[in-house]
Amino acid sequence: MLWFLISAYAIAAVFPTVGLWIRNVSFGNVQLFETKIHVSLLLLLLATLMFNAGLGVKTSQLQSLMQQGRVILAGLAANLIIPMLYIFGVTLVMRLWYEPDEAQHILVGLALVAAMPIAGASTAWAQNSNGNLALSLGLVLSSTVLSPIITPVALQVFGEMASEEYETVLQELAAYGSGAFLGLWIVLPSMLGLGLRFAIPEAQLTGVMPFIKLINSIVLLLLNYSNGAVSLPQAVADRDFDFLAVTLGITTGLCITAFAAGYGLSRLFKVDQADRVSLMYGLGMNNNGTGLVLASLALASYPRVMVPIIFYNLVQHLVAGSVHEVTGRNVAVHKSGGA
Repeated sequence: MLWFLISAYAIAAVFPTVGLWIRNVSFGNVQLFETKIHVSLLLLLLATLMFNAGLGVKTSQLQSLMQQGRVILAGLAANLIIPMLYIFGVTLVMRLWYEPDEAQHILVGLALVAAMPIAGASTAWAQNSNGNLALSLGLVLSSTVLSPIITPVALQVFGEMASEEYETVLQELAAYGSGAFLGLWIVLPSMLGLGLRFAIPEAQLTGVMPFIKLINSIVLLLLNYSNGAVSLPQAVADRDFDFLAVTLGITTGLCITAFAAGYGLSRLFKVDQADRVSLMYGLGMNNNGTGLVLASLALASYPRVMVPIIFYNLVQHLVAGSVHEVTGRNVAVHKSGGA
C-alpha cells in the first residue's frame, strides 16, 4: 500500500487532470433543515470509508469499547495537547527564521491541522491493519461530535501564539465549520454501517470483508491522488525551496510526534496490538480535507497557509502506510514464530 501511495502522489504531480476532475464532480446541494449541504464525489468517497468502518466493527469490539472510556478520553486529550505543545515549540524556534511572515503562515497552517477532528481515513487504515475498529471509530466520532466546541477553542489558543495580524485570522477561522456537514458525512454513514452490521449475520459478513478492505484501499488511493493533484503541481511550481523544505520538515515532525503519542498511550494503558494500531492512526491522522476547505474559504489572501496542510495530508498517509507495513511484518513474524 505504501508504494501504491507514493505512486499515486507521483502520478498526481505529473498528471493531475483526472484528480482535478474527481474533485469537481458535483451532484448539487441537499437541503438539511435550514442548511444547504453540497454533495460531491469526494464527500461520497469519504462517506464510503465511514460506512465501511461501521460495517467492519465486530460486536465483541463494540462491547469492549464501553470498557475503554479512559483510553478514548486520553486519546482525545492527547490529540489536542500534544500538537499544541509541539506547535508552541515550533513558534519559539521559528522566531529565528529570516522571514517572519513565512513563520506565521506555517503556524496558521499547523493550527488548522491540529484543530481538525480525527480523520475518517484513520478507520480505513485501522481496518486494513486489523486494528480495533470500534476504538478507531469511537475516536473519530467523539472528536467529530466535539469538534464544534474543541475546534474554536483550539484556534483561539493558537491565536495567542501568533502575531497580531494572524491572531485575528485564527479568531475568524473559529467562526467557520458546520456541525451538519460533519454529521452528514462522518456520523451518519458510520451509524448506517453499524446498523447494517447488526442486521446481517456474522457468517455472511465474514466472506465479504476482504472485498471491503480492497474497496477501502482503492478509495484511499483515489482521495490521496485527488488531493495531490491540487497540491503537488502547485508545490513544484513554487520556487521557494527553503520555505518548502522547512515546512515539510516541521509537518513531518508533527506527524511522527502524533503517531508516537499514540504508541506511548498504548504502552501506558497496556493495550493489545489491535488497540495500539487504532490509537496510532487516530492520533496521527487529522481531517485535513476540512482544513483545506476552511483555508480556501477564509484564507484566500494567504495561499502559503495551505502548504503545511497539504504537506501534512501527504505525510500522514505515508507514515500510516509505513505503520501498516511494519505492523504486517510483525504479525507475519509472530505467526511464523508461533508455527
